[in-house]
Amino acid sequence: MSDAIIYLHLEPESSLPEIANEPTRMVVIVEAEVSPEWQSLVSDWIVRSGCLYMMAWGIECSSWDDSVDWANIDKYGEEPIPDDGFVMTTWHSDEPLEEVFWFSKNVAFHSVVDLQRTILLHISTTERRDQLIKAYEAA
Repeated sequence: MSDAIIYLHLEPESSLPEIANEPTRMVVIVEAEVSPEWQSLVSDWIVRSGCLYMMAWGIECSSWDDSVDWANIDKYGEEPIPDDGFVMTTWHSDEPLEEVFWFSKNVAFHSVVDLQRTILLHISTTERRDQLIKAYEAA
């Protein structure tokens, strides 16, 4: 059974859509500058969406790695993060996007949860659904 591939386009600073809370790997493609406050909101939304493996690529991608880590910690507060709630995070600042897509398909597996949904979260002023899905499928 192949994974479900979902493309979500977010304009910088926009409101966040409702999303099903399902185990997910997510490639965050950052092609626009965003405020730290909005990045924090999106990171919390990523964790609440069921993302258990987040790969960040693009503008300030290492800050997304940190931001999602903090959202994961904040979700559990003083409690230890359970194995099935731990979000793996990576950033890919010096790699072509096609290599990140390959990594997502071939390496980004969670240690205890089967991830059957992949979201391409595209943060940009312009939508590129067809191009990015095609590139992901080809990787």
